[in-house]
Amino acid sequence: MKNQITVIAFDADDTLWVNEPYFRETEEQFAGLLEDFMPHHSILAELYKTEIANLPLYGYGIKGFVLSMIETVLRITEGKIDPIVISKAITLGQEMLNKPVVLLDGVEEVLKALHGKYRLVIATKGDLLDQQRKLTKSGLDHYFHHIEIMSDKQEKDYQKLIKHLDCKPEEFLMLGNSLKSDVLPVLNIGGHAVHIPFHTTWVHEHIDHTIEHENFYQMESLSDVLPKLTE
Repeated sequence: MKNQITVIAFDADDTLWVNEPYFRETEEQFAGLLEDFMPHHSILAELYKTEIANLPLYGYGIKGFVLSMIETVLRITEGKIDPIVISKAITLGQEMLNKPVVLLDGVEEVLKALHGKYRLVIATKGDLLDQQRKLTKSGLDHYFHHIEIMSDKQEKDYQKLIKHLDCKPEEFLMLGNSLKSDVLPVLNIGGHAVHIPFHTTWVHEHIDHTIEHENFYQMESLSDVLPKLTE
């Protein structure tokens, strides 16, 4: 692998730092706000349905999630809700924006080992301000040659990034926790991809088939990439 790669791109959320558990925690709190109207699991299903419908409008991130919570409140209650419940939903979102940035095990050690040997890039999707905030809080920004906060992670988005970086697809390696967003699109354009699973993954990022590809690598932790890239 290392003889081909010149650029290594890292997903951010749940690859460099904790993210998805905060959404799961907030969803549970949100469902508690509406437990008088609908069973818990049904509230979560309604929220997910709203989020998916709104992705083309709002994209990924906490702000879109908050708007989806508000919309779900109004739909489930048919608009007959005390405004304080909507206020509480907004507060839940604000609390998410103020969560600490908790680095995953081995992240900084990996970045130190690879820095200077490759061009390191962040390629993540989500809300621009929120991702910039998390990167600053993480203290990792000085390791990266380029930061790309993407509205989505489709093949065309990676092709645009690779063109901007002036590298060939076969020189590009993507590391991330999502097979759907971090692996498949990169493999489809001729790049390399490493899947590093995280214990909590949004159901929207799941795929229902096994990946078999010569440029695909499955590893248990971020640190496992070092022997492939430094030895």
